[in-house]
Amino acid sequence: MSKRSEQHPQGIIYALCAYISWGILPLYWKLLDDIPAVEILAHRILWSAIITLSLCLIMKKGHHVRHYFSNPKSLLRLTITGLLVSANWGVYIYTVISGHIVEASLGYFISPIFSIVLGMVFLGEKMNKTQLAAFLLAIAGVAYLTLHYGQFPWIAVTLALTFGLYGLLKKKMNYDSMSALAVETTLVTPIALGYLLFGVHDGGAFFHSANVSVPVLLILTGVITGLPLYWFGLAANRINLSAIGFFQYITPSMKLFIGVYLFHEVFSTTHAIAFSLIWIGLILYSSDMIIKHRRKNSRQS
Repeated sequence: MSKRSEQHPQGIIYALCAYISWGILPLYWKLLDDIPAVEILAHRILWSAIITLSLCLIMKKGHHVRHYFSNPKSLLRLTITGLLVSANWGVYIYTVISGHIVEASLGYFISPIFSIVLGMVFLGEKMNKTQLAAFLLAIAGVAYLTLHYGQFPWIAVTLALTFGLYGLLKKKMNYDSMSALAVETTLVTPIALGYLLFGVHDGGAFFHSANVSVPVLLILTGVITGLPLYWFGLAANRINLSAIGFFQYITPSMKLFIGVYLFHEVFSTTHAIAFSLIWIGLILYSSDMIIKHRRKNSRQS
């Protein structure tokens, strides 16, 4: 039995830890819903930089960090991805504290299918019939929502777009994930720090909150960013791609459940029809991915 096979159960646990952590994030942001989203974002960037740099030292990845900082091309690329992930975080935090968790979950449901299109456009990947059907179903779901509500679901599409572009650039760079995030957040930190020092007129929640737990919660935004990524990295080294593909739907499913059942957001018949179209597309997409992975393994065995 290979080492990878022996570690498979441990990989599943790490994957569950990562995706469940991301799934319950709305509950965390709701604890800070009295604080402006931009201020929460600034703290998340600052403390994420500190935590991820610390994790890189613990995991002995300092050589990656030094290499990325010393390479002008890497610095430019990681500045762009840092701005993209910051935009994604900011929109998502705003979405949760403003009561639009259901629409946020929609964004993360359509994100994998959106990535197919980005791969086709920018990486020269071919879209087969199954992937085309999945993409058209996702488009139909978004179009149905737009037509019945009379407004474009910009939150969902912005989340899918920023996350998809971030994933595309990270795939092309092929950098160590934890080290890259440490550099990304460090590069964006001056903007976050500038906002916290000069942009918050009343000094911000961190310095003037009567509730001691608020500064602690803001500091821990770095932990809740770094740890799930660390767990995901451990999982990716222990379980196969098809398993990861299934686990990724845990997060938006949990967000949807939290939005509807805990915060009583509207989930109408229109939502049900739109989400059903997208879910069918995701089933097609996942099935195609699993079949491809199995064929590749059978050829290699």
